Amino acid sequence: MSAEEVANAFVQHFYQTFDNGVDGLAGLFSEQSMLTFEGQQVQGAQNIMAKIKGVGPVKHNIKTTDIQPSSNPNAIVIFVTGAIQIGGDNPLHFCEFFQLVSTAPGQYYVHNDVFRLNYGL
Repeated sequence: MSAEEVANAFVQHFYQTFDNGVDGLAGLFSEQSMLTFEGQQVQGAQNIMAKIKGVGPVKHNIKTTDIQPSSNPNAIVIFVTGAIQIGGDNPLHFCEFFQLVSTAPGQYYVHNDVFRLNYGL
């Protein structure tokens, strides 16, 4: 699979799983993974999952996905924009950045995840 195919499949899987059964995201993170959520950093799969679960029920509507190779030939960077509805409230604009790192052919984990809400656009 090309980097674009991997990234597009990842984005679809990540947000569908987040919206429908967040526990299914656990296998995407490792103990080296780091999440920055609205400026708060957490590291490690267990801590990241606790933070994600703490958001509550959400629905994502993805608008754009940009994909680039990383300086590491075994990594892909992804930038996503869209709208998120948290707990049935009005949708808010968000952006999210991922760096996926390959552990074996066709196998990736989320090494970096940076999430921000976009206010006042």
